[in-house]
Amino acid sequence: MRSHPPSLRRLALRTLRDESLFGRGDRVLVACSGGPDSTALLHVLVMLRREIGHEVIGHGVDHGLRPEARGELALVAELAEKLGVPFEVTRVDVEPGGNLQARAREARHRALQDAAVRRGATVIATGHTADDKAETVLLRLLRGAGPRGLAVLEPRAPSPVSPSGADSPRDLVRPLIRARRADVLSHLERHALVFARDPSNLDPRFTRVRVRRELIPLLTELSPRIIEHLCALADMLGDVCPSEDPMGGLGRAQRGAIERAQKKGMRTVKIRMKGGRELDVTFPAGKIVLNEKK
Repeated sequence: MRSHPPSLRRLALRTLRDESLFGRGDRVLVACSGGPDSTALLHVLVMLRREIGHEVIGHGVDHGLRPEARGELALVAELAEKLGVPFEVTRVDVEPGGNLQARAREARHRALQDAAVRRGATVIATGHTADDKAETVLLRLLRGAGPRGLAVLEPRAPSPVSPSGADSPRDLVRPLIRARRADVLSHLERHALVFARDPSNLDPRFTRVRVRRELIPLLTELSPRIIEHLCALADMLGDVCPSEDPMGGLGRAQRGAIERAQKKGMRTVKIRMKGGRELDVTFPAGKIVLNEKK
C-alpha cells in the first residue's frame, strides 16, 4: 500500500527543526504578497505555533507598480484576520525604468527589514520553495556564476540589505524550501485558501518566467528528478564553498575583472552590479575587499 507524501505542514516542521530556523518565543515576520507560496506559508506557520512556540506577524509590501497589488494584499489581510495574526502593509515608491526587478527587490527587502525591527521580529520568513531554488540555480548558471554563486536559497541566510536605521539586519528563513510548488497548491486546495496570481509570473519578457515555463519542463523530460538534483547541487556547493568567499555570488565576468586587476597589481577596480550599483574592490595585503559605493 503506497503511503501519502508528507503534507506541507510536515515538510515545514521538519525543515524548521532540522535547520533550527527559529524557536520558542521568537517572533517571525512573514513576508506576504497574496500569492500562493506566501499565503500557504502564513497558514502553515500559524498551524505550527503550538508545536514550535513562536509568534507570527504578517507584512506585505506594495511597490506601487501594479494596481492589482492592493487587492492581492487585501486577500492576505483578510486571511490574517481570520487567523488572528497582526498584519501591516508598507507602500514604497519604485520608479519605472531599467533594472526594475532588482530595484523593487531591494526596496522590498529594506521595507521588510524596517518592519521586522519595528515589530521586534527575530527573523523574516519567505515562501521560497524547492522549485524556486532550482530555477535560481539555472538563472545563475545562465549568468555565469561561480560555485559559491550557485549555492542559492539556503534555509537560513543573511539579508541582502540592512534596515534603514542602525539596527542589525534580521536573517531570512525559508521554511518551505524543501517543499515543491505542487505541495503548496495541494495545501491551498485542502484548506480552501484564497490566493492571488501575479500576472508578471506569466510574462515571457522575464528570464525567470522562461526558465520556469520553457527550460524546466524540457529538463524534466530528460530527467524527471531535475528539481531534486539542482537543489542537491546547491546544497552541496554551500557545504564545500566557504561563504566568506568575498566574490561569492559574482558573475564570471565580474570575477574575471577582479582577478585581472589583482594580477596587474592594481590598488582598486570598480565593478558594476545588478540594479546599477557599483563596488570598489581593493586588495589590502593581497586580500580581496568589496566596498559598495554610496
